[in-house]
Amino acid sequence: MSWAGKILRVNLTEGTVKPEPLRMDWARQYLGSRGLATKYFVEETDPKLDPLSPENKLIWSTGPLTGTMASTGGRYTVVTKGPLTGAIACSNSGGYWGAELKMAGWDMVIFEGKSPKPVYLYINDDVVELRDAGHLWGKTVWQTEEELKKSHQDPLLRISSIGEAGENQVLFACIVNDLHRAAGRSGVGAVAGSKNLKAIAVRGTKGVGNFADPKAFMKVTYEKKKILHDNAVTGQGLPTYGTQVLMNVINEVGALPTRNHRDVQFEGAKDISAEAMATPRASDGKKHLVTNQACFGCTIACGRISKMDQGHYSVQNRPEYWGASGGLEYEAAWALGAANGVNDLEALQFANLMCNEHGYDPISFGATVGAVMELYEMGVLTKEQLGIEAPFGSAQALTYFAEITGKAQGFGKEIGLGSKRLTAKYGHPDLTMSVKGQEFPAYDSRGIQGMGLAYATSNRGACHLRGYTVASEVMGIPVKTDPLTADGKPELVKAFQDATAAFDAAGICIFTSFAWTLEDVAPQVAAACGPEYTLEKMNEIGERIWNMERDYNNRAGFTAKDDTLPKRLLTEPAKTGPAKGLVNKLPEMLPKYYEVRGWNADGTLKPETRARLGL
Repeated sequence: MSWAGKILRVNLTEGTVKPEPLRMDWARQYLGSRGLATKYFVEETDPKLDPLSPENKLIWSTGPLTGTMASTGGRYTVVTKGPLTGAIACSNSGGYWGAELKMAGWDMVIFEGKSPKPVYLYINDDVVELRDAGHLWGKTVWQTEEELKKSHQDPLLRISSIGEAGENQVLFACIVNDLHRAAGRSGVGAVAGSKNLKAIAVRGTKGVGNFADPKAFMKVTYEKKKILHDNAVTGQGLPTYGTQVLMNVINEVGALPTRNHRDVQFEGAKDISAEAMATPRASDGKKHLVTNQACFGCTIACGRISKMDQGHYSVQNRPEYWGASGGLEYEAAWALGAANGVNDLEALQFANLMCNEHGYDPISFGATVGAVMELYEMGVLTKEQLGIEAPFGSAQALTYFAEITGKAQGFGKEIGLGSKRLTAKYGHPDLTMSVKGQEFPAYDSRGIQGMGLAYATSNRGACHLRGYTVASEVMGIPVKTDPLTADGKPELVKAFQDATAAFDAAGICIFTSFAWTLEDVAPQVAAACGPEYTLEKMNEIGERIWNMERDYNNRAGFTAKDDTLPKRLLTEPAKTGPAKGLVNKLPEMLPKYYEVRGWNADGTLKPETRARLGL
């Protein structure tokens, strides 16, 4: 079946660790990872709870394809109630940690309560112990990983941990594994910090077996890897340029949010693009990009490894930042760059290193800095308050804020609240570019209309990974649609949202969907888990997960009024590019979307939809 069939339940208040069998009835209905962990979470928690209270639960979960030879089978998710949004939070990460947990014989780890002191969980196959983390508290993600590998005398130990941002309740703190892969959004790291949980260190030597049809699994995964290899995006574009290949593309189509979404095109985009990363610097003649890197089992290898210019002001006389480390992905490069009008590639990389080292989300951080810079230019915030002059375009302000936010020092504590709370505090709530409190990623919805609907209806707040209509509207995958029209977008958004949920639940990377559809995923899941996993069933699982998340949010207090966009995107037309003169057409799309979903006009599930999906 390729599920391990076991989960760990950790009561941090009592200091107990207990194994229990996986609920196979739930596994068959929700598959794994995002779906299965969310099912456990919604069944066991009160939707009204405070995300930073001991009553919240925090779940690390793998999928049935995690740890297998399926391409990209290294994914895991962290599910909780997010402190940034107050909504369901499910944050996905790659690297090697998820596969290691699965190979240790566990599908999932559920944390309950709050430890009276800092602890970490040590897993070595069947040996599982809560251990003191007092010596790790206050350390960065990088220091924590090094210390745990050293103390356990095991360089192959895989670490998933929080940095100072999580300890200090930065509301967009991450959980980081393998130094620079992260369950990055919605503040899952802050929940870990609130529980005094520093890390999970895992070593797995059992492997993953128990396939429904091993020979069929080997055959079908080989066939599907060939599709990834032969595809222009997954076989050429992403390995060569990573997600950063999008910087110039999205800028050209007039959908690159710039200076807190005041503009839709950035004149400095070329300076912070994938092409710039691969071009020798004028200063030292070396390329910013060193190589690409793959996560466990991945045949795409979109990850970036970069080296900074040692003479750059941010790292002069700081050799600890001179080595090769995790490089800029598109979302981070946008949030740290165009969102703030900053075109200094080295400054962006330094801020990115701060995000990785201290454990916080570069998207929410960068977008919040964009709001701070706008407030500064308006005269609402001053140099005395901020500690530095902070106009749009200031690389110095960006790198300064990056250092103080992770450590929650000075004005960094305010930035750590996220843009919704910060802009409200200073009297300009319309300046937050967020949905449900979570900041937008790197696509302006005036230039890509479907993304506006996807943002507004995303269960975890503004997100590109919950319905990436950019694939269709810009790249023509699987079919080309017009990015400037609202026609057909409700159906398109629903299809992408449901499919994404199914990909996530399987335990594979969403980037495979540039080449695969669920028709490619279903036979892999069927060979691993059983013949009942047809295309129809996979579609149903995706739809069930989406509606379960929506229902939880409704019970938490979210209504149709929360399915909206900032005033700027609905009333201020794009100034340049193909979308010039357009605002987002959300009011036109939303009612139709509710209808397509089988929801009431108030955004709640109709009884027949609930019954059809078994909710």
